[in-house]
Amino acid sequence: MTQRSTPASPLPTSKIPAVPPRILLGPGPSNANPSVLQAMMQPMIGYLDPDFMLIMDEVRELLQRVFQTDDANTLAISGTGSSGMEAGLSSLLEPGDTVVMCIYGFFCERMVEMATRIGANVVPLRADWGRPFPEEMLNAELKKHTNVKMVTAIHAETSTGVRQPMPDLARLAKEHDALFMVDTVTSLGGNEVAFDEWDADYAYSATQKCLGCPPGLSPVALSQRALQSIRDRSQPPVSWYLDLNLLGNYWGWTEPRVYHHTAPVSMILALRQGLRLALSEGLESRFERHAHNARALSAGLEAIGLECVVPEEHRLAQITVVGIPDGVEDAPVRQRLLRGFGIEIGGGLGELAGKVWRVGLMGESSKAEYVLALLSALETTLPEFGYEVASGAGVSAASVELGTAAVS
Repeated sequence: MTQRSTPASPLPTSKIPAVPPRILLGPGPSNANPSVLQAMMQPMIGYLDPDFMLIMDEVRELLQRVFQTDDANTLAISGTGSSGMEAGLSSLLEPGDTVVMCIYGFFCERMVEMATRIGANVVPLRADWGRPFPEEMLNAELKKHTNVKMVTAIHAETSTGVRQPMPDLARLAKEHDALFMVDTVTSLGGNEVAFDEWDADYAYSATQKCLGCPPGLSPVALSQRALQSIRDRSQPPVSWYLDLNLLGNYWGWTEPRVYHHTAPVSMILALRQGLRLALSEGLESRFERHAHNARALSAGLEAIGLECVVPEEHRLAQITVVGIPDGVEDAPVRQRLLRGFGIEIGGGLGELAGKVWRVGLMGESSKAEYVLALLSALETTLPEFGYEVASGAGVSAASVELGTAAVS
């Protein structure tokens, strides 16, 4: 009997036939280096192929160098930065464990939500947004407890643009025999993340910011003390997929390796290339590039009358938070920048929603020409919305700052 073929249905017309080019200057993702995208085009390989195991080993070693650790266990979780956050909380905390959380921004509050769902005894310490968390507040709270399992903090609060000093918070955690967990989503690869020097126990990050890769992985580092704490749990973590002990068994923390899940091979290849680029540039040089371009951006913004929210001494190089002028609406300006100039910047979150813009200079997006392009676009755009600026003032001020060092 002859089988009749069914004609294929016509495909609907694509509304976006090709991804438009963008200069990504928001809170993430950042632009990806062409060589990182090229790495993702390599042939597919099996998740237990011995050659892929070698690639995973290389990624672990590269992550140790970027986290600046000799002893910590490293891996890349399949998921964005929030997966790294949840993996740490769900693996290190058991129901009833006391966790003291330093809260000074939107993503600090996300930690509270996750830990509460786990059933931990969550002690949130809320401080002002836009300022570093005061260590004396943590010190006073820790003295009220006899058995704190963990203290959490965020190194670079993406919602506020604050760079939080870590050593004193870590020291206080250790004085009370608590694990110290730190969010480095926006800082790893753009600011010094000194895991060993801070005496941290768990740090997590994301690939799409200063590491200049697409979103999809969360690099993490875990101390031997924290790993032992996971192995000594009275019951398994509530999340099987984000169980750091099981993930570590797959990533080679123990031998033989044990299959856990189908790894996102192409993303791991991208991360390997992104890490190699960061280390080839040199971490200190990379940190200075981010800082130099951020200083130029701040100078340009202030020259056109826009106020940076965070004091200079606590300001992140990766995220500059600037107040929206009175009478100017948030979203229309961002849409004009996107549609008219192909430039993306971010809006505010939480209590800063509608009040600020967040400009990201991270990884491949931290370039002098992008700073100047944004300032030029703002000089054109803001007068369209009733906010007059002196033509060329922002670009000129930034150019002067950029000329103070041969960094771009």
